[in-house]
Amino acid sequence: MITKVKINTIFNCSLERAFKTPILCDVSKIHNGYGVMPKVTHCTEDENWGKPGFTKRVYAEKSWTQKGGFVSLDKVLDRKENQYWKIQVSKFQSWMLGFYKFEGEWQTTQIDENKILIEYTYTMYSNIALLYPLCFLFTNLFWKAYMKRVIENVRQLAYNNEPYIYQ
Repeated sequence: MITKVKINTIFNCSLERAFKTPILCDVSKIHNGYGVMPKVTHCTEDENWGKPGFTKRVYAEKSWTQKGGFVSLDKVLDRKENQYWKIQVSKFQSWMLGFYKFEGEWQTTQIDENKILIEYTYTMYSNIALLYPLCFLFTNLFWKAYMKRVIENVRQLAYNNEPYIYQ
């Protein structure tokens, strides 16, 4: 079963900042905890992060849904400079309602100088048909709200010229 959710917004910054910030900045400042999602603390095995085909191991704080420590593996599936990112999140270390992977897409389109359209999409993949209604609700209610928080965190980092920690 596949469930998809999308958010559009405008960033008032350079195309480069709008494009690079969500993937190349410190992920712990973007995914800082919300509801059932624990705060990301750090990543390892990330020397080549940002390049298609490469991965990083993501770690998070302990929460009522996570034991803490290693929580998932992120992989860059595609990157078109100043246009498009596609990542995959998989190898979840706790049960995720039957989800076995997420695919996130971040598309940037320059409308005007320092006016960038962001199209942020997540596709959730579940392999337990009986849980599909619950997965649908989770994606369209909780995950969409979580994405809105993430996009606002990215916006603040982009506007504040937060340093990139990856190339």
